[in-house]
Amino acid sequence: MRCYQIYWIENEFATFFYGKERIFYSLFYQWKQSNGHFKDILHKQVEYITKPIPFLQIQKMIHAELSKKGINFKVGDQVILEDGQGNGAKLEIYDRYISIDSWGNDIQEAIFFEILRKDSGRLLAVDTVNEQFGWLRPIKQRKYV
Repeated sequence: MRCYQIYWIENEFATFFYGKERIFYSLFYQWKQSNGHFKDILHKQVEYITKPIPFLQIQKMIHAELSKKGINFKVGDQVILEDGQGNGAKLEIYDRYISIDSWGNDIQEAIFFEILRKDSGRLLAVDTVNEQFGWLRPIKQRKYV
């Protein structure tokens, strides 16, 4: 199973740390693993560099895109995509991140990523279990001549 947390990074931090995403990964990993006073400190840092997730906007966008593509999905507090062959993905929206849990092949998680990629935010996906991380839509660097 793959478990992604997608964070909306503040523009100034996304721009400054572009190409150094491992620093973000390290922060989120330590935040998940820590406890006590250290966890509180890391939580404040995470809140400082991330934006709140616009719940209704994201939820409407996901429902509209899935309906437009004719994809069947289950709705509740979470959105679930399954293909009937043991493959699927579940998306949940929280205050500071979006969680995507995926099992089987990666087609359903790719559908979620493609929909979220259309948003203009600086979205960083982090999988602390499999040590994977990256931007859903890389930042375009300006080239000065």
